[in-house]
Amino acid sequence: MQTLLSGNLWEDYMSRCTKLVDVGRRQFLRGGSVAAAGLATAAVLPAAQAKAAPANAQVDYPSNRLANVADLTVNEPMDIEYPDADSPGALIKLGQAVEGGAGPDGDIVAFSTLCPHKGWLLAYNSADSTYNCPGHFSRFDVEAGGQQVWGHATQNLPQFTLRVDDKGDIFAEGASDLIFGRPSNVL
Repeated sequence: MQTLLSGNLWEDYMSRCTKLVDVGRRQFLRGGSVAAAGLATAAVLPAAQAKAAPANAQVDYPSNRLANVADLTVNEPMDIEYPDADSPGALIKLGQAVEGGAGPDGDIVAFSTLCPHKGWLLAYNSADSTYNCPGHFSRFDVEAGGQQVWGHATQNLPQFTLRVDDKGDIFAEGASDLIFGRPSNVL
């Protein structure tokens, strides 16, 4: 690489790499200290008060009504737009409780349906509860919080934080990860 870059270009390149490594180290150490603090707090709190921490990139968008529990059919995604009309997504009732699930049965989840790799519109496969990208074949497991299980994507599928009120209305109130095509999770 040094033979391709000469003098000041090489020094500038190395300086930027060093800064990235330093940022990565700080991020790692900050995460470790937060985890240690969380463990210490969990040891002090009674089990009933302990809560899971939200995702690192959790962003609170304005609350938006998506549907009612009665509108959903098990394992059939309902198209939604969240946090705005430029962001397609899907609401799914899985039929079994999952981590991060909402509703009376803890089985309702919602995700962005834009692949985090290149923004292709994802297709739902009801046979194995995955979203699949026709572009580069990334696959995301909706029963595991949108975890990437195959392909070129480098992050999980953004999952929307849901709340269900006493009438069964489902509201989205945030996203776990950066939605494709946005430089940040702000409207």
